[in-house]
Amino acid sequence: MCGIVGYVGRKPAQDIILDGLRRLEYRGYDSAGLCILNNGRLELRKKKGRIENLAALLRKQPVKGVSGVGHTRWATHGAPTDENAHPHLDQSGKLALVHNGVIENHQQLKEQLLAKGHKFVSQTDTEVLAHLVGERYEQIKAVPVTTDGAALTEAVRLALKEVAGTYGIAVVHADHPNLIIGARRGSPLLVGIGRDENFLASDVSAIVAHTRRVVYLNDFEIVTLTRDDFQVSTIEASAVSPEIKEVEFKAEDVERGKFPHFMLKEIFEQPQAVQNAFRGRLSPEEATARLGGLNLSPAELRAVDRIIFVACGTALHAGMIGEYLMEELGRIPTEWEYASEFRYRNAPVEKHTLVFAVSQSGETIDTLAAVRESKRRGHRTLGIINVVGSTIAREVDGGTYMHAGPEIGVAASKTFTSQVTILVLLSVLMGRMRHLAATRGLEILRELERIPGKIGRVLQQDDAIAAIAKKYCEAKDIFYLGRQYNYPVALEGALKLKEVSYIHAEGYPAAEMKHGPIALIEPRTPSVFICPKNAVYDKVMANIEEVKARKGPVIVVATEGDDEIRKKTDDVIFVPKTLDCLEPLLTIVPLQLLAYHIAVLRGCDVDKPRNLAKSVTVE
Repeated sequence: MCGIVGYVGRKPAQDIILDGLRRLEYRGYDSAGLCILNNGRLELRKKKGRIENLAALLRKQPVKGVSGVGHTRWATHGAPTDENAHPHLDQSGKLALVHNGVIENHQQLKEQLLAKGHKFVSQTDTEVLAHLVGERYEQIKAVPVTTDGAALTEAVRLALKEVAGTYGIAVVHADHPNLIIGARRGSPLLVGIGRDENFLASDVSAIVAHTRRVVYLNDFEIVTLTRDDFQVSTIEASAVSPEIKEVEFKAEDVERGKFPHFMLKEIFEQPQAVQNAFRGRLSPEEATARLGGLNLSPAELRAVDRIIFVACGTALHAGMIGEYLMEELGRIPTEWEYASEFRYRNAPVEKHTLVFAVSQSGETIDTLAAVRESKRRGHRTLGIINVVGSTIAREVDGGTYMHAGPEIGVAASKTFTSQVTILVLLSVLMGRMRHLAATRGLEILRELERIPGKIGRVLQQDDAIAAIAKKYCEAKDIFYLGRQYNYPVALEGALKLKEVSYIHAEGYPAAEMKHGPIALIEPRTPSVFICPKNAVYDKVMANIEEVKARKGPVIVVATEGDDEIRKKTDDVIFVPKTLDCLEPLLTIVPLQLLAYHIAVLRGCDVDKPRNLAKSVTVE
């Protein structure tokens, strides 16, 4: 989850690395640091807290040099302190290393190194790895064979063979001022290819302002990087022919533009994101969807008799909606699973089961592990992914890209609606191969085309939603309730509020309120009901009455024109009428805005919520 940036070239490395770290701060903001190679020595600067703290230090103590590495941290081992910030040095003080991941056997390795006289200054697993690489480098140097860059590459290779766990690392050494070594296992790392300069990063957004030509490293691959060239090999020293890819988004796509926060920008990007998700994938003449990347023939798709969606967080809530969609439209038994639980269960999974991984980043470690476990058991795996070239996208048998563009805000917004859009298309496709009538399929596709405009109408209520937020921003607890398609929306609405405002919030199926949680209802505990005019409207209205009878404040997301509901609630946010199966694409938007405005009113940093980071790449 941490952010890594490396640069080797002819320009001032400090400026490039610091800018890259700012672009990666959503990956971790407990501390930050960099190491620049300057006239044969390492210049180290690191600071607890946000990137700006590091920037302030560099204004006082700038560093010259044209190569180096930087890191922004999300703490796993050791509290956020200056000492625990990366980069970490080895015993000699001539090697610096940054690391994303977890070294599971770091304690055993540390004890071995302590026995050899090593001294440690942090509580991190990363410092142990730095010392281990440094130890192997000194051993290689002692044998008079070579002291060029190959020695450092070999030291990294030997050290990583002793490591258990996950890593994305970048290593520099004072003996090799124009060299960076990178390696990955389980944590993303890529090479950016420039002219007279090359880059290393954990996320392409860090370097897209400088180059759009990249190579995504695979697990157990090592890259040796100079300003003129790079070589990729495996941990077993086999040469690799890398595939160069072109990044599909531009540097301005990762800027806030006119918006005060990325989260608000990305909420307002949802009409375009949904349109991007279905553009070129609708087939009105056949009343179905085209999803060419599935890499399954029609016969293979018809043979599927069960689907499992594995995901985490917001993506899991999209997968829950996928279950409703696939069972109603596709008539296929479907279930969702927490990816973190699925990989450790021994659940019986039938032969013709299709496992779908849903992930914005394509790097979520639990979801990736669930994919790998499914493949080990012989099941076909597909992905719904936003990031082209990500690990899950490369490891699944096929799938669909969302094309939502980069999502920088830690709290997901536009990728949720993009995922749901893809799941609608997938369900129509599977349904049309089975029992879904052409008239129904066409009805869904035609209405889906109208959704971006309808989301736009919801966004026009931003000021009114901000006024509602002002009424409830001091609440200690808020319930979110919905039924059928809108039950996962209730869960997602509650998650958004928890993530960015730190208010305790819970999502429930509306009818479950009376089975326990209603005991918590009182005048200071608001409830948010998702109650559009659909098949369960009367049932949810009855649940609203139950809360009102106990003097609980009620906020409702309702269908435009529903004047009756105004009389029974304290506040109403209206969404346009749509098909039941498409309601989540509209009903989630006011909940995202509500969470955003409450968080802003409470003085929270909505783009960088405490304790959270984007793309969870550690267990």
